[in-house]
Amino acid sequence: MLDLLLALWPLFALIVGGHLLRRLDFVGEGFWPGAERLNYFILFPALLFDSLARAPLHNPALPRLAAAVLLGLGLAWAGLLLVRRRQGWPAARFGALTQGLLRFNTYLGLAAVGSLFGPTGLAQAALMLALMVPAVNLMSVWAFCAEHGRDPRTLLLPILRNPLILACLAGALYNLSGLGLPGGTERLLGLLAAASLPLGLLCVGAALKPQELGGEAPALGWNSALRLLAMPLLAWGIARLLDLPALESVVLVLFFGLPTAPTAYVLTRQLGGDGHLMAGLITLQTLLAAASLPLVLFLLRS
Repeated sequence: MLDLLLALWPLFALIVGGHLLRRLDFVGEGFWPGAERLNYFILFPALLFDSLARAPLHNPALPRLAAAVLLGLGLAWAGLLLVRRRQGWPAARFGALTQGLLRFNTYLGLAAVGSLFGPTGLAQAALMLALMVPAVNLMSVWAFCAEHGRDPRTLLLPILRNPLILACLAGALYNLSGLGLPGGTERLLGLLAAASLPLGLLCVGAALKPQELGGEAPALGWNSALRLLAMPLLAWGIARLLDLPALESVVLVLFFGLPTAPTAYVLTRQLGGDGHLMAGLITLQTLLAAASLPLVLFLLRS
């Protein structure tokens, strides 16, 4: 348990630091939008490209890992659709709850995997992201647009332009080309990748909105419990069912136990969703993950 805490507490310290920096206006309010944009469009895609360009894509276990990821997301998505039919949630609310359950904080996930397992773990995580990022984005967009008679296909273009999806695709194709990373390119990508995670975690903290936790206690509670406890339990069951190796199992469970993504708020606002509920889910899940992630990983490794 101590090694898990030693690996994870610096990550949450950066999140707290980002929140305090914004509250104190240490760098000015205008800093954070630019930092988020820099990370989202340049630094984080560089990390994903670098990880996938060197990942073992010819590994015969890849189809099994893909099956695990898609099975877990598919079961959770089917459960959401069934509950929505019974509850009659409007699209604005259903979209926020969907993102609260299915989306994940990629910055925190890669930082945790890197701290615990180093480059080998990051390679596994990059493969998982290549599968999960497009899937959860498609599910999230569908959840917002279905009720209003909007054709989901009209919203696919922004998804296909998503820099994270493009970086995953480009990294995988470059890997398969066998060209390697010559002329110092590997060093350049490594420097960009190294800057991405700490800056991303500071931005996560800056985006937290504790004032948004009021008024939605039941929805915030059950959605967060499912995301942080039920989803990793589902991933653990799937890993056992498919007999995944130890490292793949731990990374799968970790990603299914991450809090929802701060960028979910942007998509919610863009598509006319319940921004108050989404901001509350992001804040509560990020705060609770400081306790739930070490617990989940400790139980998995014990």
